Amino acid sequence: MSEIFTVAVLVAVTASAIRLAVPLLLASLGETFGQRSGVLNLGVDGIMLIGAFTGYYAVLKSGNVWLGLLAGAMVGLALGFASAVIAVTLQAKQGISGIGIYLFGLGMSDLLFQKLVGTPIPINTFPKINVPILSEIPYLGPMLFRHSLIIYLAFAAIPISMFIINRTTFGMNIRAVGEYPEAADTLGVSVTGVRYATQLIGGTLAGMAGGTLAISLGIFQQNLTNGAGFIAIALVYFGAWRPVGIMLGALLFGFVNALVLELKTLEIIPRDLSNLAAMAPAVITILALAFVARRFRAPAALTKPFTRGQ
Repeated sequence: MSEIFTVAVLVAVTASAIRLAVPLLLASLGETFGQRSGVLNLGVDGIMLIGAFTGYYAVLKSGNVWLGLLAGAMVGLALGFASAVIAVTLQAKQGISGIGIYLFGLGMSDLLFQKLVGTPIPINTFPKINVPILSEIPYLGPMLFRHSLIIYLAFAAIPISMFIINRTTFGMNIRAVGEYPEAADTLGVSVTGVRYATQLIGGTLAGMAGGTLAISLGIFQQNLTNGAGFIAIALVYFGAWRPVGIMLGALLFGFVNALVLELKTLEIIPRDLSNLAAMAPAVITILALAFVARRFRAPAALTKPFTRGQ
């Protein structure tokens, strides 16, 4: 057991935790915009799966990881639009419609993989960037400053999201629509327009999250996300619909996941308990969610459709 307490292992686990947190962070930030406007999208995992396959396939054919990331984001944008049509225009039950999108993404991603690829073929992954000077700092360098560009961009999205939500007119409209859409409508804010915009943002980031996952792993397989989209939704509640809180939740999940993987590698966890140990990240996230989320109030109009004049 003493192997896990060495500095080298703790540095490796922390660096791995940051990498594992990024797909969750991107998907959760996107879902935050949607929920703050009153729309719950349970189809995040399905969008991530389609984004993952699209990103993987684009890299497989082109060799360009950034083209793959863009492809994942674009298919996410399209599915975000579909989500908006179903939930906002057609006013379908958001929980049911979201599950439908998830099942579509799960089935379609596997079908496309079987028809277009067949067997897992490795692809290029994001190149790592060693930040000059900072990457040479003992311990902190390997943990924080030897990652790929997408990881730095994902964490840069946190202050950007905070600024948009809290300091811009668009963000004010999102919050108004999510709390009291009738009042926002009387002030000339397009509730439908705002909710469409947030679903497009959420879909794009979810697709990007899936593409990031597949390209980072350098492979695609059936159900690659393994429910990460649902964890991302839970992290929105964990973070109380605030980007910083969501980041902390994603890092917590990533750290527990990385620690379990390291314990397996060191054979500290017996093989017959490995499947049980793999549940630890989700269990801890649920427990943390139950403890933290009840302290905060969800947007008042979350999951509630809006019809002008009613």
